[in-house]
Amino acid sequence: MFFVLVLKITSILLAIVGATFTLPLTVALFYGETSMILPFLIPMLVSFVLLLAINLPTRKLDFHLSTHNTFLLVAIFWVAASVMGSIPLYFSGCFSSYTNALFESVSGFSTTGATILSDVESLPRSVNVLRCLTHWLGGMGIVTLTVALLPLLGVGGFQLIKAETTGPEKGKVTARITTTAKILWLIYIGLTLLEALLLKLAGMDFVDALSHALSTLGTGGFSSQNSSIGSYNSLAIEIICTVFMFFSGINFSLFYSLFTGKFRDIIDNSEFKVYLVLILFFVTAITISVMPFYHSAGTALRYSSFQVATIMTTTGFATADYLNWPSTAQFWIFLLFFIGGCSGSTSGGIKVIRWVILCKQVNNETKKMLHPHGIFTVRLNNRVGRKDIVFTVTAFMTLYALLVALTTLVGCIGKLDVFSAFTGALSMVGNVGPAFNLLGPSSNYGFLPDFVKWWYCFAMLAGRLELYTMIIFFMPSYWRK
Repeated sequence: MFFVLVLKITSILLAIVGATFTLPLTVALFYGETSMILPFLIPMLVSFVLLLAINLPTRKLDFHLSTHNTFLLVAIFWVAASVMGSIPLYFSGCFSSYTNALFESVSGFSTTGATILSDVESLPRSVNVLRCLTHWLGGMGIVTLTVALLPLLGVGGFQLIKAETTGPEKGKVTARITTTAKILWLIYIGLTLLEALLLKLAGMDFVDALSHALSTLGTGGFSSQNSSIGSYNSLAIEIICTVFMFFSGINFSLFYSLFTGKFRDIIDNSEFKVYLVLILFFVTAITISVMPFYHSAGTALRYSSFQVATIMTTTGFATADYLNWPSTAQFWIFLLFFIGGCSGSTSGGIKVIRWVILCKQVNNETKKMLHPHGIFTVRLNNRVGRKDIVFTVTAFMTLYALLVALTTLVGCIGKLDVFSAFTGALSMVGNVGPAFNLLGPSSNYGFLPDFVKWWYCFAMLAGRLELYTMIIFFMPSYWRK
């Protein structure tokens, strides 16, 4: 029965992904890219046929999705979605091997934005739209979209979303999970359309404006330009992207609080306040560090604010190569690889809230040394947090460090120098995109051996799904009855 449930829900999810291929297919038709029609159309039609073939015979069956099986279902779907996204990429003829096409697709859906391509401007425009579209779908989460569109997944819907959503604490904006999913996606769509309109007014053509809006809100970083956002050399475009990258790093439930007038929820949010402080601190520190490099405070602020936003929110756009900056500025950029955006955002990384919790616990441990009989708790959002939250965060951080270490080893085996391998691992697990040295913002991942790319695919998916959803299958306890 579980096998049938997996097929049923996965077919629904893949049909939704297939339906989104309508956008790049429309672009291909509009620009006369006839060679791209079948690579989009065939997987789309196949997904619809599978949807009907699997769901019609099982439409009257009742299913129960256990917590134990939730992780397996979400992992299977994300792998299936990545494979489906790789099909039009591979048959476009723009990728030299299926490994490269799959890497690009996984990088897209996981919102990492690491590319194996050196010349994205030579790609058909429809392929670039698809690359950016995968960011957008993966950013908010395709399972979340499905639960929003199909209440029939209400049974176990919250469990599915929990396995896909970022952050240590998962909650509902409203009492019904389907309503919550709809609200989050409406906010997401609204912000995307607003940015696309602003980018169009700032000078991008419509397709580029939409593509970069999809990448920005998904905090992915794929661009249709070889030099990313820097190729436009437009202050207006950079400001728009910086602002929306900042928005994308915020917990989307706070936008709902904003629109419904619940301003106290925003003011009291511990993570959001620290997120703001960190952004301001790093922008100031890097601006001071690069001021001698640019010989202008205004120019230094322009490039530093963009790079802080793009790395901290794990978007991965570029307007400057930070490897050319002074070492002090590179140090501050390096620290950003360890932070990430807020929980409940489309950003990757460790997340601000986990650092907030750990720092509060360090403060409590210090107080205990001074007052051995005192009772101290971790307070979040002006409320006492769960007692086990510190243990949850500590376990996550330990697992995160282990995966980064293992991914660094794989990079070293693949002939990367240690620092390139280490920052590449941080980038893959944190879904950042660029790294340092051989994997810097002006480089790509195409030169890596295939086995490294396959491992990086696993690391990117594990990072996007908060580790446990992908790693739990390697633990013997999961398979015990």
